[in-house]
Amino acid sequence: MWRSCHRLRDGGRRLLNRPVGGPSASKSPGPTISSPARAYAPPTERKRFYQNVSITQGEGGFEINLDHRKLKTPQAKLFTVPSEALAIAVATEWDSQQDTIKYYTMHLTTLCNTSLDNPTQRNKDQLIRAAVKFLDTDTVCYRVEEPETLVELQRNEWDPIIEWAEKRYGVEINSSTSIMGPSIPAKTREVLVSHLASYNTWALQGIEFVAAQLKSMVLTLGLIDLRLTVEQAVLLSRLEEEYQIQKWGNIEWAHDYELQELRARTAASTLFIHLCSESSTVKHKLLKE
Repeated sequence: MWRSCHRLRDGGRRLLNRPVGGPSASKSPGPTISSPARAYAPPTERKRFYQNVSITQGEGGFEINLDHRKLKTPQAKLFTVPSEALAIAVATEWDSQQDTIKYYTMHLTTLCNTSLDNPTQRNKDQLIRAAVKFLDTDTVCYRVEEPETLVELQRNEWDPIIEWAEKRYGVEINSSTSIMGPSIPAKTREVLVSHLASYNTWALQGIEFVAAQLKSMVLTLGLIDLRLTVEQAVLLSRLEEEYQIQKWGNIEWAHDYELQELRARTAASTLFIHLCSESSTVKHKLLKE
């Protein structure tokens, strides 16, 4: 299934949309990424002001400590996450910063800030509707009529993941060459709304962000359901761009850099979804065993 995708990757490098921002802050918190799911303006870099990073368990969850200072959100709320595994992952982001803190590399921190501050003031139902709305403009559902080589490539690479989603969720997902886009049955929306309702609001923030990166709800479902790897999902989301790059060439360093950024954002938000969907009680039980 991936043969032609890999040929594209080998034949030319990538062209992505440059990242629009980065994560959080500390005592004087920095904003986050501006995207449908994250409404903070990107912060600037700053000199690292702490030596040690640790986590502690408080009444509201797990907290991050920078030396003796507790991490705060951009709205000055106590930075508290629901699971120890997520706290460790966030602490690792802060601990891995060198002499300069590069907030735009700290995607897990940013997603936590967004979940805690909720800058767009959306409830669970609104987050679910926002995620399902990506079906209307889903990358894998928009097809070209020519050239034939690209038509065939889209059919070979995108049809299998659509067929998987239809079988997995018992829905119908159409593709179209019309500029108006595909017609998505109401039943399909209802089923996916019901499925997404099983996630908590933190995980839904991550799901919407993944869909925004990949411009596809179908690919997002494949990714969080472990049907696709991050590399496969990113490549499928950029299939037409890869085709054009192979045909016309690329810009030397820019495509590689931006591809890695897209992979990093997608990987971090996928990890965020899974860490937010797991019970910290189960984790402690497993650790004891």
